[in-house]
Amino acid sequence: MPTQHINLNIRGMTCQACANRIEKVLNKKDFVQSATVNFAGETAQIAFDDTRTTPNELIQIIEKTGFQAALPNTGQPENNHETHWRVWALLAMAAPFMLGMVGMMVGSHALMPPLWAQIILATAAQTYFALPFYRGAVASVRGGAANMDVLVSMGTVAIYLYSLGMVLAGYGSHHVYFEAGVMVLAFVSLGKYWEAKTKRGSLNALGALLQLTPREVLVYQNENWVTQPLDTIKIGDILRCVHGGRVAADGEVIAGEAWADESHLTGESQPIYKTLGDKVLAGSILSGSVDYRAESLGGDTLLGDMVAALADAQGSKAPIARLADKVAAVFVPTVLAISAITLILNWLILGDLTAALVRAVAVLVVACPCALGLATPAAMMAGMGVAVRHGVWFKNAAALEAAGAIEHIILDKTGTITLGKPDIVAIWTAQHIDETQLLQIAAAVERHAAHPWAVAIVAEADKRELADLPIENVNTVAGEGISADIVGMGNVKVGKLDFCGFRLPENLGSNIDNPNIWQIASLVAVSLNNQALGAFALADPLKPDSHAAITRLREHGIHVHILSGDHAATVQHIAQQLGLPEHMAHANQSPRQKAEFIQQLKQTGVRVAMVGDGINDAPALALADVGFAVRGSTDIAEQSADAVLVKASIQQLANGLFTAQATVRTIKQNLFFAFIYNLLGIPFAALGLLTPVMAGAMMALSSVSVLGNALRLKKQKF
Repeated sequence: MPTQHINLNIRGMTCQACANRIEKVLNKKDFVQSATVNFAGETAQIAFDDTRTTPNELIQIIEKTGFQAALPNTGQPENNHETHWRVWALLAMAAPFMLGMVGMMVGSHALMPPLWAQIILATAAQTYFALPFYRGAVASVRGGAANMDVLVSMGTVAIYLYSLGMVLAGYGSHHVYFEAGVMVLAFVSLGKYWEAKTKRGSLNALGALLQLTPREVLVYQNENWVTQPLDTIKIGDILRCVHGGRVAADGEVIAGEAWADESHLTGESQPIYKTLGDKVLAGSILSGSVDYRAESLGGDTLLGDMVAALADAQGSKAPIARLADKVAAVFVPTVLAISAITLILNWLILGDLTAALVRAVAVLVVACPCALGLATPAAMMAGMGVAVRHGVWFKNAAALEAAGAIEHIILDKTGTITLGKPDIVAIWTAQHIDETQLLQIAAAVERHAAHPWAVAIVAEADKRELADLPIENVNTVAGEGISADIVGMGNVKVGKLDFCGFRLPENLGSNIDNPNIWQIASLVAVSLNNQALGAFALADPLKPDSHAAITRLREHGIHVHILSGDHAATVQHIAQQLGLPEHMAHANQSPRQKAEFIQQLKQTGVRVAMVGDGINDAPALALADVGFAVRGSTDIAEQSADAVLVKASIQQLANGLFTAQATVRTIKQNLFFAFIYNLLGIPFAALGLLTPVMAGAMMALSSVSVLGNALRLKKQKF
């Protein structure tokens, strides 16, 4: 069916059960292909048939379940001022009770507020300040589920009504627990406020990215520089960015010079020098001043693309989150049953209804599944932000989780390990042709190829100002070479030796400074009508960071393989420079052979990642557990990959893998903490070792602790 993807902002969720409920309702609709709700990110990703429904209808479906939904660009921000006011008002109401409890710890009841004051404070808390909990509980039950609001509402209402009943029955202040209801509401509200502030602030990298472009920009109009809002800028406008300012759009420098900090986009920590003709990127900070022509705006810039990619990735759900989903689906009903059993058993065993009720309420409050619901998405959101900062864009949470378990990494050579900008270092020609003719013929065919070898040959021909030759019937064989018919000559092939159908003579290099160059260089052969015309030796130096990055990967226990279409001597020479064993470098690999190699590795039970940038890498990228494509490479390579490297850098790859490992570790720590919290908290509460007030404080701290652990990823150093 026709499919459209949409992201929605969702407000009103209080725990993972809420997210599960929305998912369940959406996925039941036959016009919805898939729906994923992220509790930590407060977003929903929906794939739907746009011929049968609209985004507004999807929003209405969500709102019928008791939540608020809006498109990212149209949704009104939550009234944080009101939320802030409610929290502080509840804490102020709880303060007299806190003072009284301190007095009770030293055996004095004198500091506890008078009974009439307790009743007023508790009644105000339950009849007004608890309304958000009631609304959430009613909407949840009406939708066929039970969430955290149900537990808190039932617990606080039960203890309030019991205490009020004791007063009306004439028992005075000896059997009342008004303080428990007020303090539970205060602590839980404070915890939710901290949680929301963390999720929407420091946890989510999207907010920071969206602030990277200036709201106003200097524009050259009518021979004057004027300040205008960014949203009025058009492609082609001449803009100015002064020292210390941020670039407003992707564009080309037409005047001035500056050093640009592009670390937010490329992960490159060192500033890059920009002058006439260089590209500048939106969000970059300049040291210097440049005038530039706007070429891409808003969502079409690299920054805009990054924001969209990060929003999609953070909204997705990792496979490891399914465990928490399954638990959350049955958790609240189970807790309600445990609370009822606690009430009955304690009443029967102790013979004290008051103590039994207090313990049952403590079970309800301590068992909130918030920490469980936040454990995975909070870590994923933080991890995604860290990866983006290092120049790695994971397409979804599943890809990041898989990257955390990678054991073997497959690297292409040209453009990945090497600079990808080879130079011609030697030329061999047949007896009946000279270098100029060979270059002219080869360049005519190679102009239709995108491989770095082709670029080097064409560049040399242009340098010598050689005339182009008319060709037709161009045919590319992935991983082998390219052929075409040159008018008046015949069929020309340029590529591997076997593809061109000949061997080079043994006396190559007798007339050059380094006779071994033909053994270690990359070779490009040229033939005409299957007869040898000549060959080029091209040298492509290693990137400065390749050796250090591969060493880091190996030190972390990751096995590194080189799979290259180049001939054996060149590949082994590169492997020696990198300190890799001979058996880890494989030459003369076709696209099919690369895919087969990965398949064989996977059959041994190991997790494999692949890095590539061309059409010939697409099968291997798709087959690997995680495929990394270089941004700006072929569309098919990027579509086949699970993640994108902003730069073809092994250091970026290493940072991405280590970020994924750290994220998976954090998720496991969070899940362990959440499970242990509930496994210990519920029996402690049932046995009377936790009061409702202590349970409320613990519940708030559990969510904040999980978020705090996730935030440690932002300070992770590799």
